[in-house]
Amino acid sequence: MRRIGYLFPKVLSLIPVLLGISLVAFLLGVLSPGNPAQLALSQGGYEPTPEQISALEHQLGLDDPYPIQYVRWLGQAVTGNLGISYATQTPVAQELARRLPVTLTLTGWAMAFTCLGGLLLGCLAAAFWNRWPDRLLQIFFQLQLSVPSFWLAFLLLFFFAEQLRWLPSSGLSQWNSFLLPALVLSAPSMATAARLTRSALLSELGRPYCTAARARGVGPVKLLLYNALPNAATQVVAQLGNSLGGMLGGSVLVESIFAWPGLGSYALQAVSNRDYPALQGYVLLSGLLFVLITLLVDGLSMLLDPRVRAGGRPLA
Repeated sequence: MRRIGYLFPKVLSLIPVLLGISLVAFLLGVLSPGNPAQLALSQGGYEPTPEQISALEHQLGLDDPYPIQYVRWLGQAVTGNLGISYATQTPVAQELARRLPVTLTLTGWAMAFTCLGGLLLGCLAAAFWNRWPDRLLQIFFQLQLSVPSFWLAFLLLFFFAEQLRWLPSSGLSQWNSFLLPALVLSAPSMATAARLTRSALLSELGRPYCTAARARGVGPVKLLLYNALPNAATQVVAQLGNSLGGMLGGSVLVESIFAWPGLGSYALQAVSNRDYPALQGYVLLSGLLFVLITLLVDGLSMLLDPRVRAGGRPLA
């Protein structure tokens, strides 16, 4: 019951967030430059007449007041109808459903690299605190955070795809096609996770229970992994959840460079073609995924730290 009492207010607080996301997605279409009816009819170089534009505006309900358009669009979106793409003349929801698994696969591998690399390097830096391995890792983390993603992508492509020919440069034709895109997508998040893991571990190692464990003869490796790391995990999990949301948004650049047919490349094509229904659907879906990730992180934090509950007060 305590878990339900903690999560239920969280779920309720997300409803206004979802409404706000839907409003932003709707405004992208109605306030963007250009007439949606004219853009829809102009695909393929065809020049529509004013009568045709006016007829399509009436058919689509674009001559109604904005509040009525928003309520109608939101009602259709709730049922899964996100409109028809101007560029491809296919349902936006169908295209998003086809591309979503590609983006989730890329994000999943990037998150795996972030978790494994961030925790491993963070533990290593904490174990050698203030010694030369720790200093080298600090420089490495700073480089990961400083190098732009597109520059890192081209650098990895040059060495591993063009020079060494170990990995494919684009597409999904081979089983190892995900390695380079996932590494590029996870690089900043991995460095952030490693630094936070190091900081959280050093904080935990200075607490009285770790001092008592040392006095009982607990070795440094066991103290780090079995005593300090579980207590430091809550802070790291929260950061990893934020990183996952950032990866979903950052996939636009990575998918474009590596020619992955995911949500990011679809959004980029929508911007290039001024395909507002596709862009609205992408924003709405991305916002929904981010909200679900936030709820998942809250649930994991509650499971990892039994003191967490509504209001942030420890359990009695």
